[in-house]
Amino acid sequence: MQIRRVLTLAAAAVALATAPTLVAQDNDKIEQREARDVQALLEMVNGTAAGTEPAPADFSVEWEGNHFMKAAGGGAYIPFTVVVDASQLAAPEAALYVRAVSKAAAAEPPAADASYAWDDVSVVSLAADGRLSRAMVLEPGEYDLFIAMKEQGPLDLVDPLGNAIPSDAAKAAVLRRDLTVPDFEGTDLTMSSVLIGTIEPLAAPLDEEQQRERPYTFGQMSVTPATDLRIKTSAELQALFWIYGAGERNSKPDVQIEYSFHRQTADGEVYFNKTPPQVLNSSTLPPQFDVATDQLPGMLFVPLASFPVGEYRLEIKLTDAISGNVLTHNATFIVEA
Repeated sequence: MQIRRVLTLAAAAVALATAPTLVAQDNDKIEQREARDVQALLEMVNGTAAGTEPAPADFSVEWEGNHFMKAAGGGAYIPFTVVVDASQLAAPEAALYVRAVSKAAAAEPPAADASYAWDDVSVVSLAADGRLSRAMVLEPGEYDLFIAMKEQGPLDLVDPLGNAIPSDAAKAAVLRRDLTVPDFEGTDLTMSSVLIGTIEPLAAPLDEEQQRERPYTFGQMSVTPATDLRIKTSAELQALFWIYGAGERNSKPDVQIEYSFHRQTADGEVYFNKTPPQVLNSSTLPPQFDVATDQLPGMLFVPLASFPVGEYRLEIKLTDAISGNVLTHNATFIVEA
């Protein structure tokens, strides 16, 4: 087992600064509780994966969506969001365990020291809407993905009267789903998922823990994906993606991006409008840009005031002037009043 994250303790050090012995005792209790929670999560996922135990479903955990883009060190960076019915929990704090298992791996019961394509454990504090985002990095292929959550267990195993407190009374849930990870390493023209939402600049890059909690942050650019891809007419469509496999000439690409919008009507799809093409080449990119080491972004900002309410298909057409390759990608969104 290779759990990548060591749980961070959050003891009330300020409030207990005058009682160091009590602080140490509370830290020990927190560590013991978190160890019990981690073990419970591992056992739940092991039982669910092996089919020996039904997946716990004491509260709702639903998959909202995920995106794929090329990871800096190889493979795919995969930010994702789940929605938890936080109203069913006694408190917003919960233990979270994420495991991805390659379907190509032998179907054998997990050993005590088993390693997985990805596994990560943490303690999270759920927002009021229950939306929780995290990320993982995986090589191309087919995976079984497990998202396990449980309420934090009791801090003490006995009450003030010495009666045992059940350690298994906390609510838990396991979400299991298939995941197919694309390959971005080839020489063919390809692109990441299209991120549609709100794109905001940051004053400075996030630290490691902040990045972990806000996985839709890229350098000094933060994206909040649109829920259900619904956008108000008073807002604008903001889209971000990356292009891979473009040809190069003197370290620069020469790619044209065309954006066209198609509206869904009762009689079928009809063309609505388009934007002027974007060109990414030596005349538009920074002088230091090198297509061999830098990721090539595509960005779109379109006010929706002139868009009638309804569902749309955004067609993104990439044309590589150097290689001659052409790629068309579609993304859908809904305009609301």
